Amino acid sequence: MAQAAKRRSGQSVPDAGEMHDLNGLYAAFAAKPMIIGHLGQSIDGHIATTTGDSYYVTGPENLDHLHRMRALADAVIVGVGTVMKDDPKLTVRRVDGPNPVRVVLDPEGGARKSATIFRDDAAETVWLTRETIPSGEEPIDFVHAAVAHLRQRGLGGLFVEGGGRTVSLFLAAGLLDRLQITVAPVIVGGGVPGLSWPAVPRMADALRPPCRTVAMGQDVLFEFDLAGAPNEKGAG
Repeated sequence: MAQAAKRRSGQSVPDAGEMHDLNGLYAAFAAKPMIIGHLGQSIDGHIATTTGDSYYVTGPENLDHLHRMRALADAVIVGVGTVMKDDPKLTVRRVDGPNPVRVVLDPEGGARKSATIFRDDAAETVWLTRETIPSGEEPIDFVHAAVAHLRQRGLGGLFVEGGGRTVSLFLAAGLLDRLQITVAPVIVGGGVPGLSWPAVPRMADALRPPCRTVAMGQDVLFEFDLAGAPNEKGAG
């Protein structure tokens, strides 16, 4: 089951019903191992400005949501770029619950060891490079190897929190069970893009998985079910 590692270690795992579950966003993640990706972006598709500033694209309700997802996850995953630019703590501070294992994907091993998650003792940090988990040369090979490594460690519920390149790689690799995109009513005009996906010539060829929406303050979260049903193509 999801959060097996936390339960084995004696940590208290929050019940989805105790977390003000919004239309079942948390129940499925609490019940079984899943890989869920999340990005918060502006309405024009950016997760940060041209200078890299991302504090904060989305509002406090979505920040609460992120912390609930962390509390339910065995591990939260970010790419090395997110660590270098944002220096995140990746802990649970806005809700009750245990901190997840923090995973940094860094194929070339270039992360600064001065980053907070390498120096504090708030939670375990796993630093994955091609030396620690040998893989092929392609980025998709590396994320597949990373997931296999984490599964071997008993980490079943994985929350891929950023950035855009990392979430896009998990999507391209077919590893995400669900994808959450929270859209804020803000226009950035340019900056760091969210998802990267191969362009299609026709709308009928676009990826259109089952989707539901949840209001989060002024933001809207779109949750795509990538595992529960076949992808639907655009209407002709």
